[in-house]
Amino acid sequence: MKRRVSTIIAALLLALPVHGSAGELPGWLTGEWVQTRDDRWTEEVWTLPRGGVMIGVGRTGRGEKLQSWEVMRIVRAADGSLAFHGAPEGGPATIFPAIAEGVRDISFANPTHDYPQRIRYWREGRLLMAETAKMDGSRAQNWTYAPAGE
Repeated sequence: MKRRVSTIIAALLLALPVHGSAGELPGWLTGEWVQTRDDRWTEEVWTLPRGGVMIGVGRTGRGEKLQSWEVMRIVRAADGSLAFHGAPEGGPATIFPAIAEGVRDISFANPTHDYPQRIRYWREGRLLMAETAKMDGSRAQNWTYAPAGE
């Protein structure tokens, strides 16, 4: 029953119109972002929006050891819709269509993916915030990135 309710909620979320400047690439995401906690670090770098795409790379590690990496894209389709494409460790990309978009906030979702099913980025002042989770909000992981070099 719980899985059925989650599937229904996910279907409803995907049916909602995207608010904000629909189809606008999130230029506020551009830059080099770093989170450091003790000897653990996570980095994301996003290009300027150009040609209907933003390209991002991310990596996570501990000390001098790389633990994981990912190549990402945010793409504007011909119909103006946006989607996040994530390819961890060089594998095939998983597509997450945009489900909500604000001035400095964007959410993507793919309820058929194992994990994550939902990806959200938003700005709080000079900081970039990120969260991945299941559609129901469980298993949430959060990042608080500062601009690199600060």
